[in-house]
Amino acid sequence: MKIFKSEAIRNTGKLVSANAVAQALALLFYPLLTRLYSPDDFGVLNLFLSIGGVLLLVANADYHYALLLPKSEKKAVGIFQADFLWVAGMTLLVALSVFFRKPIAALFNAPELAVFYPLLPLFVLLSGLWTLFNYWFTRNKKFSTIGLYQVSQTASNSLLKYGLGLAEKLRWGLVISTVSGLALALAGALATGFRHNKAQLRILFRFDFRQIGMALRRYRRFPIFSLPRSIVNYFSGNLPFFLLTPAFGLSAIGYFGMALTLSFRPINMIVSSIYQVFFQKFSEKVQNRQEIGKLFDKFIARTLAVVIPCFAVLYFFLPQLCAWLLGDNWAVTGEHIRLLLPWIAMVCVGGSLCFIPDIFQKQSVMLGIEITYFILRCASLFIGICLHDLSLALLLFSLSGVAVIAVQLIWYRSLITRYEKARS
Repeated sequence: MKIFKSEAIRNTGKLVSANAVAQALALLFYPLLTRLYSPDDFGVLNLFLSIGGVLLLVANADYHYALLLPKSEKKAVGIFQADFLWVAGMTLLVALSVFFRKPIAALFNAPELAVFYPLLPLFVLLSGLWTLFNYWFTRNKKFSTIGLYQVSQTASNSLLKYGLGLAEKLRWGLVISTVSGLALALAGALATGFRHNKAQLRILFRFDFRQIGMALRRYRRFPIFSLPRSIVNYFSGNLPFFLLTPAFGLSAIGYFGMALTLSFRPINMIVSSIYQVFFQKFSEKVQNRQEIGKLFDKFIARTLAVVIPCFAVLYFFLPQLCAWLLGDNWAVTGEHIRLLLPWIAMVCVGGSLCFIPDIFQKQSVMLGIEITYFILRCASLFIGICLHDLSLALLLFSLSGVAVIAVQLIWYRSLITRYEKARS
């Protein structure tokens, strides 16, 4: 516990601090961007990112999660190289899909998507490479480099969006700034992360196909079970963009996308940072057969003690707050956030701990849970679509998340209990 209180909290502090700066920068720019771009513009961006996110998951095949598991550096390099080849191959396939961009855009009743679709291969490549290097840096405890990426990506992205908006390049502004920000941040992170260890970078790209083959076989459960789970989970989280866009239009999705952005930017600032540090720390403790149950219980209790009263107060001011921050025509965004608050509260707890099935190699069970979650969310949204009631759709979507995350947390605790009984 002494090690956790010093090293893990120090590393979490690095990521939280960087995330705080990044999120503050983004939030400072949103009042400017919502006065330059329309809800339709944000709707196209959200749809682009939703499609790109699915392709990104396939591109990494979830092998990046395995980077934290082996003690051997040689085995970790094999995993890195296997994942790199997956990213390269998927980027090529996405590039070929550009020829079908118009039919794809027609599926979502969003012809504007065809204009931006050629940027998807570059988005997948840059995002896939960062996902891979992010976990390599996590393995090597280079949390300052990860923090640099977070700040530089947000800063360059926001500045470009604002600059292109002022120049009235509105049609391309949001999407091209997003892709350019990824490129600039990745270049900066690699230059910093390998500045004093260029030999390690050369080792990463000195392909050993024997080690790659061993990595593919040893950690095959990640693409077989973890990847389908991740895809189902991603589709579940982004179902509103895929299903509600044809039913309610880009403008409605623009408002909803802004609700997710404003609510999850500060939440992800903490959740993603704790997740990375906890994943590394829990993996290390399990490798050394140490106790993890008390840490798990304390984290949940303390998180709920903070989140519940804060969200209860926030509920009463959200529409007015969004109208003041973004402009009068964005007050509906605050109404959407109200409906999502129960789900957001559970994400604060469960999001930082969702690595536990990977540590105990229980991806197949987690896949079943994610499929159930997906079905519940589909049903929630279809009820709202059939009744042509967007608010009802979002409320049911939120409550389904509360129920499933609660079940997941109970299951995580049972896995930990079994591990600690076997340890003693």
